[in-house]
Amino acid sequence: MTDQPMTFLILGASGDLTSRLLLPGLGTLLAVEPDRQLRVVGADLAELDAQQWQERVREALAGEEVPQQTLDRIVEGTAYVQADLLDEGGLGQVMAEAGDGPLVIYFALPPQITVRVCRLLEQVSLPEPTRLALEKPFGNDTESAVELNRQLTRLVPEEQIHRIDHFLGLNTVLNMVGIRFANRLLAPVWSAEHIERVDITYDETLGLEGRAGYYDTAGALVDMIQSHLLQVLSLFAMEAPAMMTPEEVRSLKAQVLRSTRLWQDSPVVASRRGRYTAGEVEGRPLPDYVAEEGVDPANETETFAEVVVEVRNGRWKGVPFVLRSGKALERVAKQVEVTFRPPPHVPTGMTGHGLRDRLLMELKPGAMTIQLAVNAQGDPLDLEPKELRAELGKSRMQPYGEVIAGILDGNPLLAIRGDVAEECWRIVSPVMEAWRSGEVPLEEYPAGSTGPEPWQP
Repeated sequence: MTDQPMTFLILGASGDLTSRLLLPGLGTLLAVEPDRQLRVVGADLAELDAQQWQERVREALAGEEVPQQTLDRIVEGTAYVQADLLDEGGLGQVMAEAGDGPLVIYFALPPQITVRVCRLLEQVSLPEPTRLALEKPFGNDTESAVELNRQLTRLVPEEQIHRIDHFLGLNTVLNMVGIRFANRLLAPVWSAEHIERVDITYDETLGLEGRAGYYDTAGALVDMIQSHLLQVLSLFAMEAPAMMTPEEVRSLKAQVLRSTRLWQDSPVVASRRGRYTAGEVEGRPLPDYVAEEGVDPANETETFAEVVVEVRNGRWKGVPFVLRSGKALERVAKQVEVTFRPPPHVPTGMTGHGLRDRLLMELKPGAMTIQLAVNAQGDPLDLEPKELRAELGKSRMQPYGEVIAGILDGNPLLAIRGDVAEECWRIVSPVMEAWRSGEVPLEEYPAGSTGPEPWQP
């Protein structure tokens, strides 16, 4: 942590992201580290006077148990600038309010607006240091991601660019590193020799929830698999870092993704997609997705996506990694499930040979379950699965708080490096093309069901 005051400039400050996630996340950070010297500046086209903005900031921070003295200091020092961020004069007014001290520019804006604002920032003299924080998606394909990265590095060096994936702020995601490398029991079996399959799943009971403006042009593939779930895969499958430094961890993640290919090199074999129809989830009715407000049926947006990939290196070749995410499903499942290969020999006469040892790491809430085959009650030659479960330590703050802390400290451990963002697009691009051309049918499933019919790639 630095004692030097820093300006946290939020572009798009009147939007839902700021009030729902950014400011509360900042509040959880200040509740843990109340002595941080920070000035919050918001900017947007919406009309907000100074008092309205101060009340918005106070309300968001007060809900996170920020000490009163810290809360008053942040609220008294905050400012809001009403400006057209796509106008050179308006942006200049915002930058003047931000001042010439250390600066974080957080783009709480749609990606296409972020790109245009960055072009204007090329005409501005930015203070040193200036750090840029951008929300996903980073581009909309490999080519646009490459161009965006070039543009960003014309503004600041790569190490000062924080591409945000709040999944990496989840305490349980980083717990995977500790579970794997700090335990003699697991470290030797973390390879294709012992692991048969890995399922990385993020299933939700929620439907569209009013997010058509973004989701109907993104869908489950871009919203979850291209970003969050590939990041989880890269942490799960990376080699052991000598130290948990940003440079080493991010390089090892990039190494995994460079080795990642679609199963059988075929987007048709390796993927499927679906969309929910009308149904009932947890006692509440949900309409057909295409009947949701703001949805364009012509987009054929998927609300369920499943992609199977292989990490083609000496450790993982031959192991299917199944990445799955869906909305409006029967139950919530946010987890990594490891299925181990059967033992090389089970004594003749023992029943239950089809059992598999499993490790389940729940991302939300954080927990770990190990399922092992043990002798059953009664006949000692019968085998049955038994579970050992442990709750994992809770995070000191919300995921966005962890991410913001990294940005303010200039620590990019939880940020996405430019080449990693490009690799993620490279992996899913063939799937996107196959879906657009109709090579993979858009299946349907009732809201509240388990999803499309069971599928084996």
